[in-house]
Amino acid sequence: MDAYVLECKDRFEKSVGALKGALGKLRSGRANPAMLEGIKCDYYGDKMDITALCSISMPEPRQLLVKPYSRDDLKTIAAAISSANLGVNPQVEADAIRIVIPPMTEEIRKDIVKKAKALGEEAKVAVRNIRRDTLSLLKEDDSMSDDYKEIVEKDIQKEVDAANKAIDETVNEKTKEVMSI
Repeated sequence: MDAYVLECKDRFEKSVGALKGALGKLRSGRANPAMLEGIKCDYYGDKMDITALCSISMPEPRQLLVKPYSRDDLKTIAAAISSANLGVNPQVEADAIRIVIPPMTEEIRKDIVKKAKALGEEAKVAVRNIRRDTLSLLKEDDSMSDDYKEIVEKDIQKEVDAANKAIDETVNEKTKEVMSI
C-alpha cells in the first residue's frame, strides 16, 4: 500500500476511535464510568480531570460510586458533576458520592439517538476532510505517474468507504443500546 493510503487509514481509524469515545460518554440507561470523563474540577486553583481525583466504580447497573482520594475534595467534585449537565443528581455521603442514573423516557432516548447520529455525521465530515487534504497532497506530488495516482485515489476511496461503514455500524450499535429498554 502507498504511504498516502496508509496515512489516511490511520487517520480514519483515529476518527472512528474518537467517535467511539464520544458515544461512550452518552447515557444509555445504564451507569457508565465514561460518563464522568472529561469533567473538570477545581483542585487548589487548577482545573483537574475528575478521573485523576477519584476512583469511579459501578456497584449496581444504574449507579456510580465516586470515591475521592481525599475527603477534602468531596464537595468540589460533587459540584463539578452537578454543573456538567448530565441529568443526574449526585448524593454526597460520608466519604463518597453516589450517582443514581434515572430511568430514561422515550423522549430522552430519542434525543440521545439524535446526538449519536450528529456525532456520527461529524466523524464522516472528518473523514471527508482527511480525504480532501490527502488528495490535494497527492495531486501536488510530481514523483508518481498519473496512472499510479488514480490507483492510489481508488485505494483511498476504498478506505473512506470502510471508515464510513465503521462509523455507521458504531452509531447503529449505540442507537440499539439506547433504544433497548
